[in-house]
Amino acid sequence: MRNPKLEQLQPYPFERLRELHKNCEHLEGLEHISLSLGEPKHPAPSFVVEALADAQALTKQLGIYPATKGSDELRLAISDWLQRRFGIGTDPTTQILPVYGTREALFSVAQALLSGDEGSLVGMPNPFYQIYEGAALLAGARPLYIPNLAENGYRADFSGITPSQWEAIEMVYICSPGNPTGKLMSLDEMLQLIDLAHQYDFIVVSDECYSELYYDDQSIPCSLLQAASHYGDGSVRPFERCLSFHSLSKRSNLPGLRSGFVAGDIQLIQQYLSYRTYHGCAMSAHHQHASTLAWSDESHVQENRALYREKFAAVTKILAPYYDLEQPEGGFYHWMRTPIDDLGFSQRLLESQNITVMPGTFLGRDLGEGAQYTNPGQGHVRVAWVAGMEDCVIAAERLAEFARNL
Repeated sequence: MRNPKLEQLQPYPFERLRELHKNCEHLEGLEHISLSLGEPKHPAPSFVVEALADAQALTKQLGIYPATKGSDELRLAISDWLQRRFGIGTDPTTQILPVYGTREALFSVAQALLSGDEGSLVGMPNPFYQIYEGAALLAGARPLYIPNLAENGYRADFSGITPSQWEAIEMVYICSPGNPTGKLMSLDEMLQLIDLAHQYDFIVVSDECYSELYYDDQSIPCSLLQAASHYGDGSVRPFERCLSFHSLSKRSNLPGLRSGFVAGDIQLIQQYLSYRTYHGCAMSAHHQHASTLAWSDESHVQENRALYREKFAAVTKILAPYYDLEQPEGGFYHWMRTPIDDLGFSQRLLESQNITVMPGTFLGRDLGEGAQYTNPGQGHVRVAWVAGMEDCVIAAERLAEFARNL
């Protein structure tokens, strides 16, 4: 017997991309450049690599069953980072939980904290990171897609949610900076959502894994926990109904380390820890040690951010005459409007220039006949500027040539 909830899952975007491209062939001999996958390619911090390669320490660490709660040193390093970066005071013993990468945590938090009651809803942006949708469906809830439309500056528009829908919502996922839009949620927008969470009794899950990649020092991404610390008159517990998720993948170019954390509401953290104790997904001791070092250092993060700023400046100069571009407020994607249908754009770009990008159609959902809007990803592609500067400039020049020849 199969879990019937699995039948509700849609193919992952990269499966759909392979199917879209299965009959596409590049014949001109250009080297392939992938701009479709948000996998950081900048070098990992050398001090992390050295720590992982320390044979004596590794021998000791491999002989330890790691604690699900994480080491005291790791939780303290994370707490110190939250204080330095966001001015947030957290108790490392009760309000922070290391996780095995934010992808698994963003999924499993729904399994741990949702009721499974019939008719329950989970709000999420549209377009989105598809883990949110799968998490809701497999926890027995229905996704409620919140439009992030071009005509609204790609901001999340909560105005169309009815009171009865708010009553049914148990969790809302937000992502700031947004994937794929690069849009930031302001402190005021987060405060308004927290107010609704208290009014209607739901949890806010904030995916902040791109928070350290930003392009204007006067507009730095804030954290949901920052907003929560400003909320109310002291009548609610600290960070009540709020959870923030962070990762070393983008911040520190360590996607293979599978290391992140969740912080926030003490009661929700306790419930989630109880789930994870049974789930058996504790981060290994040597990964915890390496993560402690990474969260304790900021110089490599500043260098990484500078590399992305230089790349965006270079590729934007090349592409701006040919495409309707918006500089993202954060993240490493251009959410780029296409002069033709995004699916056809992706196919023809691969055939003529040997470049892959992610069609926006695969990152959004069409709400069906009678809906107020169609799939908000249509007419866009997500371009991930994760490769080195040379490859990104070459790719931008090919994209410009492609536009000239359309």
